[in-house]
Amino acid sequence: RLCPLTFIDLPESAYTTALLCVYETTRVDALLDLYVWAYERSTQEYLASKQEMAAPDPLRLQWRNLIKQVIREVILHVELAPMEIIDRMVSTEIPESQREDVRALITEELKRVHIGVLARYGVRPFQFEQWRATQEQRVKYP
Repeated sequence: RLCPLTFIDLPESAYTTALLCVYETTRVDALLDLYVWAYERSTQEYLASKQEMAAPDPLRLQWRNLIKQVIREVILHVELAPMEIIDRMVSTEIPESQREDVRALITEELKRVHIGVLARYGVRPFQFEQWRATQEQRVKYP
């Protein structure tokens, strides 16, 4: 299995020198060396990033649709406290043995919601901004 090749961080001068060598000497040795160097570097970076990747959370996968629904409901119902919605929906849908873990997942997901992921939850930017402003007010004046 091959690793992806990228030329990110490839020194421009090295590439230019290798190309000039091909044009001036009609030999591809310098370009080949540069290609091999870039591939080895890409392979090392790919393997390092692959090791850092966490395994998917089975609980998050199992309840992903409900998590999205809960977050949508929390954002759309600014008049209610988020934990009220979370507790209500989790207690009706999730087996008791998993409730605390799913609540924690939802809470963490809510902390990470930003304008770039709203489509995932079916929320419009103005709705998100309204919810965020309400949350800021609750923090200032509980």
